[in-house]
Amino acid sequence: MARILTVWGLTRVLLMLFVLHVLTAPGPDVTSDVSVIYQGWYEILRTGTFPLDDVTWQYPPGAALAVLSPALLPFLGYAPAFFVLCLLCDAAVCALLVYVGQRPGKSLRGAWVWVTGVALLGPTSYARYDVMVAAVAVAGLLAGARHPRTMGALAGFGALLKGWPVLLLVGAPRGRATRRSWVAAAGTALVFALAFLVTMPGALAFLTFQRDRGTEVESLGALVFHLARHFGWQGEVRLNYGSVEFLGPYVPLVSTVAQGLSVAAFCWLLVWRLRARARAASTPADAAFVAVLLFTTTSRVISPQYMLWLVGTAAVCLAFRASPMVVPARLVLVATFVTFLEFPVWFSHVVAGDPLGLVLLLVRNGLLVAATVLACRNLWRRTVSAPSGAASRPVPEQISQAPRADTYASAP
Repeated sequence: MARILTVWGLTRVLLMLFVLHVLTAPGPDVTSDVSVIYQGWYEILRTGTFPLDDVTWQYPPGAALAVLSPALLPFLGYAPAFFVLCLLCDAAVCALLVYVGQRPGKSLRGAWVWVTGVALLGPTSYARYDVMVAAVAVAGLLAGARHPRTMGALAGFGALLKGWPVLLLVGAPRGRATRRSWVAAAGTALVFALAFLVTMPGALAFLTFQRDRGTEVESLGALVFHLARHFGWQGEVRLNYGSVEFLGPYVPLVSTVAQGLSVAAFCWLLVWRLRARARAASTPADAAFVAVLLFTTTSRVISPQYMLWLVGTAAVCLAFRASPMVVPARLVLVATFVTFLEFPVWFSHVVAGDPLGLVLLLVRNGLLVAATVLACRNLWRRTVSAPSGAASRPVPEQISQAPRADTYASAP
């Protein structure tokens, strides 16, 4: 445990030095989203309305809480306060994973995944509010086995922050646990959404802005146009709806295909849930990790901060010794480092679509596809192909420590 905390402390000091501009990271300044965009939204949100005229506001209404959160530290400027809050959320996740990892049947591998993954992504980890959302998601997954209502409430709240935490519910055990967690999620989301709708105009404006997005240059579908540019494709790369996207012939088609793949991913998850019979303590976290992988990989947009979603859910998986997600989690960590190389280090090459940029995207997106396929296969084998109840039987190394440590009822 001491080594984990030492590595966390050293790497987080380095991250803070970068975002506070004591040290300079290569590539474009990743903190401008906080010091310019977030702070601009902060000034508007303080007046009691959402940024109705800003198409870059593409987040559920709960995101306003993250943007307004630096007000909790009024003695600091906006950007430093935001970075400190990100650091505190990061520390909370690390502490949770270390605490859980020392219990019977659990492992400190989860804490290592988190500590390593956040560091590998570089200063972007603290220059977006996704680390706050990841903290909510990790807490929800770790609480889920014993407290399904708590997991549901945190998933519902997280969904209002940035949508994807609703995927935490896909692996909830059938029966009472599902009813409790799903009802709690729906109730929490409804209460907060109604509160925003009643008190702040424009709470649902993000739906239109999000709908009109195109194919972002770092996404899987963007590889089509990166290659096509070398064969005479007449489109262009331009800042559009807050991200660098491809615009031109066939872009709507590729975006539609990406959305179709997301629908196919949803159908696969539905079939899995209907057919899954064997369960283990790690199954809810494993299923959440698979779901986040599927929807991230098939998305029209794979922004660098999305890797924190994968790192957080992978960390919870590996907090369980018997989780089958070890290899996919490692692939995600490698993809996270490649993401740091493509943004911010060599982002100009990615935008230009030159050989270096193309190789970076092929490697990063290839790793995500490989992790997704392996994770889906491992989840299916563990829960569908395995005989009913097989996944709950402890492996020999667990018997000597705690014969019943890896049953679902005893998970944290």
